[in-house]
Amino acid sequence: MESDALFSLGAPAGPSSAPPGPVDVDGFTPVSTDSPLPVRMRPAGIDELVGQEHLLAPGAPLRQLVTGATPMSVILWGPPGCGKTTIAHLVARATDRRFVAMSALNAGVKDVRAVIDTARRQRRSGGPQTVLFIDEVHRFSKTQQDSLLAAVEDRTVTLLAATTENPYFSVISPLLSRCVLLTLQPLDDAAVRGLLRRAVADERGLGGALALDAEAEDHLVRLAGGDVRKALTALEAAAASATALGTGRIDLATAEQAVDVAAVRYDRAGDAHYDVTSAFIKSMRGSDVDAALHWLARMLVAGEDARFIARRLVIFASEDVGMADPGALSVATAAAQAVEFVGLPEAQLNLAQAVIHLATAPKSNSATSAIGAAVADVRAGRGGPVPRGLRDAHYAGARGLGHGTGYRYPHDDSRGVVTQQYVPDDLVGVDYYRPSGHGAERSVATRLPLLRRIVRGLPAPARPDGPGPSGNGRHPSGNGPAGAADEDGSDAVGEGQQ
Repeated sequence: MESDALFSLGAPAGPSSAPPGPVDVDGFTPVSTDSPLPVRMRPAGIDELVGQEHLLAPGAPLRQLVTGATPMSVILWGPPGCGKTTIAHLVARATDRRFVAMSALNAGVKDVRAVIDTARRQRRSGGPQTVLFIDEVHRFSKTQQDSLLAAVEDRTVTLLAATTENPYFSVISPLLSRCVLLTLQPLDDAAVRGLLRRAVADERGLGGALALDAEAEDHLVRLAGGDVRKALTALEAAAASATALGTGRIDLATAEQAVDVAAVRYDRAGDAHYDVTSAFIKSMRGSDVDAALHWLARMLVAGEDARFIARRLVIFASEDVGMADPGALSVATAAAQAVEFVGLPEAQLNLAQAVIHLATAPKSNSATSAIGAAVADVRAGRGGPVPRGLRDAHYAGARGLGHGTGYRYPHDDSRGVVTQQYVPDDLVGVDYYRPSGHGAERSVATRLPLLRRIVRGLPAPARPDGPGPSGNGRHPSGNGPAGAADEDGSDAVGEGQQ
């Protein structure tokens, strides 16, 4: 017996398994005048499908799937509202195959095996091929997914599965290898806007009974965040409010009231985008964590691309925190990876954690200043040939050219650092990096002068009580300046290198 989650064409369900409403020929509950607006506005054919142009070219897998040209099993992976269930409807309508739809939310192994058994009997008797659509397939356990393998392998059923989760983590490898993976993209603003306008004018939608103001339309597009189902649901709620008020138009106030989300003054391509982003960065730089979280929330609610926010955090971690907290870059990079792996809305937690860390971290722009000064010198033409001792000496003839001659291997010195020229002649003695005294960089600021003295072969600063015991400003070993060992030198350098 098929469960309530299973709507099948060609095999009547028993009394206990009848679906809650009438069943259309495509295996889904049929569309009626009181169906939700997103359901009523589903495309009637593949040419009405919007936003997946990369999969709709002639001969592309998605077009073949819808037309039934090739009986291949497919996994549709994409965010909510991008058209996965719509594609299933198109597949069901476009061919004469038996179509069975179930949801992994409330179907089990017994339901899957029942479909497969029926499909096998019909196939042996010359009946139509079976297409099995499983929504939210990532919610199936490994055992449930295992139950599909043999039937998909021998094409007893053609599997059409939909998931919002990364299938490389949520679908078992044997099943994934038997299917073609199609990645659906979230709809861009232009696509969502076009579908809203279609819903306003089309007889399946509002039929032109109401006008949608430009500001209200912008609000619904921002609210959707690429999810057309969300946009159409909000439009339907706003239309009901406008009708109840007896007006012939949906304005911004009506749209806001209907969906209970204030319109955020934020244009991702305009001044507000840059102003809010600037305020966000400056709040973190100023260590005002509360302001930074406000601007983060402002961007998220307005539908800003989470990847853009993550990129700004990665840049900020080096530009404004830098060596004062070297771990900040790892935090920001991890947040960026989490955005790709998890996606919104959950990824807002990862972004918030990174923002809190960066805003409260000690700040240093020494890395920014250092690379800026170095680039400026290069662009000004400074920097001669690579010193002979640093040149590559690994190829035949290099030694004959003197490459590598005189190079001193730092690890041969107990301190791990030796006197040696690493820069071109015209840059000797130039300091690009100037550490601050903030956070973790404080220890670098203490260690760096000693490192520079050893590398450049400079004498140690005079002690208050006069020169060192050697009297010549050099360490007795001759390998570095006085004070580069014992309590003044080698121990400090060694600890800093570890």
